[in-house]
Amino acid sequence: MKILMVLTSHDRLGDTGRKTGFWLEELAAPYYVFKDAGAEVVLVSPAGGRPPLDPKSSEPDAQTDLTRRFEADGEASAALSNTGRLDGVTHEGFDAVFYPGGHGPLWDLAEDPASIRLIETTLRAGKPVALVCHAPGVLRHAKAPDGKPLVAGKAVTGFTNTEEEAVGLTAIVPFLVEDELKRAGGVFSKAGDWEPYVVADGLLITGQNPASSGPAAEHLKAFLDDR
Repeated sequence: MKILMVLTSHDRLGDTGRKTGFWLEELAAPYYVFKDAGAEVVLVSPAGGRPPLDPKSSEPDAQTDLTRRFEADGEASAALSNTGRLDGVTHEGFDAVFYPGGHGPLWDLAEDPASIRLIETTLRAGKPVALVCHAPGVLRHAKAPDGKPLVAGKAVTGFTNTEEEAVGLTAIVPFLVEDELKRAGGVFSKAGDWEPYVVADGLLITGQNPASSGPAAEHLKAFLDDR
């Protein structure tokens, strides 16, 4: 099993002067679902090198056993410091693609032609794509083979409007994930704020929030195990 994980390279939270990036739990929890199952995990980002970490995701109240494990893991730290460039990879050689969230992807991955192409070609090749929290927002420009929005008519979830409101960033983000998925024709559903929730529709797997990242990875692993 070989999994490609795609991280953001964007570190600015709009015009607030605050930093953003990827959310640590949304990398760490899936990373160990895959690694503990014996999978090879490859990390990439638009700019390559070390992606920016949202500083809030390493604060004490956001830490979990898996984030602490990741931060103490020399191999994981080395992989994170040396991500490949997103535009240098394709789905070939990988069994699945996983997108952790954080606010960063709303600015770069959502608009990145290499990301859009990767999602479209991976799904067309019959391989699953999983995205969690804000990452489902990167589906906004992806198209199905018939030219319609990729999520049109598909069951999806992602970071909700009420969760964005709770973190006080509704007016800062370039778009709201829930609204954008609905606009593109997605059949959006959700659980309560911060509750784990995963939706699968064929090869497309989406998770609502940070707590959904591990369960989404487990769902992806089970899908691959059953093939």
